[in-house]
Amino acid sequence: MSMKNLKSSLPFVVLFFLSTSSISLASGSGGFEKIGSEVRKYTANLPFRMPEIKLPEIPDRSFNIEDFGAVGNGKVMNTDAFRKAMDACSKAGGGTVIVPPGLWLTGPIELRSGINFHVSRGAVIAFSKNHADYPIIKSPTRGFVVASPLYGFDLHDIAITGDGVLDGEGVTWRPVKKSKVTASMWKEFVKSGGVVSDDGKIWWPTKEAADGEQYLKNLFKTRKKSELTAADFLPARDFMRPILFMLSRCRNVLISGITLTNSPKFAMYPDRCQDVVIRHVKVNNEYWAQNGDGIDIASSKNVLLYKSTVTAGDDGICMKSSRDKSGNAALKNIVIADCIVYHAHGGFVIGSNTDGGMEDISVRNCDYIGTDIGLRFKSSRGRGGVVRNIYVSNIFMKDIVHQAILFSTYYEGFGKGEGPQPVNSLTPIFEDFHIDSIYCEGAREAVRIDGLPEMPVKNVTISNSVISAQTGFFSDNASAISLKNVTILPEKGNIYDINNTKHLTIDKGFCPQGTDVFMNVAGKETSGIRIMDTDLKSAKTPVQYGPDVQRNAVTQK
Repeated sequence: MSMKNLKSSLPFVVLFFLSTSSISLASGSGGFEKIGSEVRKYTANLPFRMPEIKLPEIPDRSFNIEDFGAVGNGKVMNTDAFRKAMDACSKAGGGTVIVPPGLWLTGPIELRSGINFHVSRGAVIAFSKNHADYPIIKSPTRGFVVASPLYGFDLHDIAITGDGVLDGEGVTWRPVKKSKVTASMWKEFVKSGGVVSDDGKIWWPTKEAADGEQYLKNLFKTRKKSELTAADFLPARDFMRPILFMLSRCRNVLISGITLTNSPKFAMYPDRCQDVVIRHVKVNNEYWAQNGDGIDIASSKNVLLYKSTVTAGDDGICMKSSRDKSGNAALKNIVIADCIVYHAHGGFVIGSNTDGGMEDISVRNCDYIGTDIGLRFKSSRGRGGVVRNIYVSNIFMKDIVHQAILFSTYYEGFGKGEGPQPVNSLTPIFEDFHIDSIYCEGAREAVRIDGLPEMPVKNVTISNSVISAQTGFFSDNASAISLKNVTILPEKGNIYDINNTKHLTIDKGFCPQGTDVFMNVAGKETSGIRIMDTDLKSAKTPVQYGPDVQRNAVTQK
């Protein structure tokens, strides 16, 4: 039934809702006044200068995909109908492409400038399970990639709105690690077909996926990158896997209301974009989804993300940056507020690729429930850059699997145990982090700071926080760390373990009854430790010194 025939059978109230909602979403910047007001509120009174974020301007006209032959029964392929609707809207000068309620089977959808892609409540876009529907294309920033189910390159003034669902059919693409699923789930995966790795640890949905990594290695060994074409990558398509929703080099972007689920890889990936607002978005990837990041903001500037919810198989909300020719921070002016992250490798994450640099990031009023790590800042030698001016406040966590707060420049253990290395442009630098009002009930470890011997994590302030965990605070290769009015409540062990750390201050700390050792200090580089305005009478041993630590390394006032 076409939209015209459908409307003739609807009562007046429903007709009024459909018509007014279409008008409000297609009326240019004037249709986004409420969102504009929210954006101004969220970007006011920041600890850094935030440029005004420009919302998209969308002309007041609409195009319904049903009028271009789309059928929402879950059986008919609608790739051509989506393309025709987009083409017609773009040719008219822009407007809103409406996806009404229905189950819309389709291949990849390419967005256009000046268009609001509106996925209505009740609409489910089910992307094709046939991988042949996803061509290899060249992206502006990532080279040859598998076409994402929803994507746009070099666009301006675009919106993706509505309360509908985009299902990426990721289960047909993703490998599964045996260690991440139950025995019964593993049995079902193996039974369904595909290939199990020689060591029995990974299930691949196809042989092409299982062989893809080695194919690419051989390809790059035998051919120059400049000589490669899209056809050269087709045998590795199943291994490469598409990002569910990818934007590259786009500006004036609004993403509002949609649900992204079952992604082949990362769910949402704005890369080198500018002036982006993401609001009321929901991401739902299975906990076992390999590389199933929720929302990755990559090398972008002037981005606001708020009131969104993420469940992911990898990092929840993650910042990434890669170098550009300017030499300036590739990721800058980012605000994240009022978000919830359930299962994920980290609630708010920086890295691991930080070589493009990051600065001026604000994260506030967020909840992390059951994530592997709460605040996760990670990089490694060869992937680093300067990450600074990070402001995190009012974070509430519960049942964190590992650390509530983690700084690590040994991502995946790379370089652990090695001595100092020469500092170069790819040495990770974490500095000027301001963390306030962090409350966590339940974690394996409260705080861990793991810097490099040649480049300590430095200038980190944690204040007004309470963290309950199995073990307490640990630092190694850190400098200029300040904790003020911070309560660390470990179930066992020392409250503070300090190793090769300089200029650490604890002001208004807390030493609970029954404490054995308040602080253990070790490492010949440890010096300038100050404990201020902290009653240590409850500790059997206030400070325990390692054999290579000078007794004047710690002062108490």
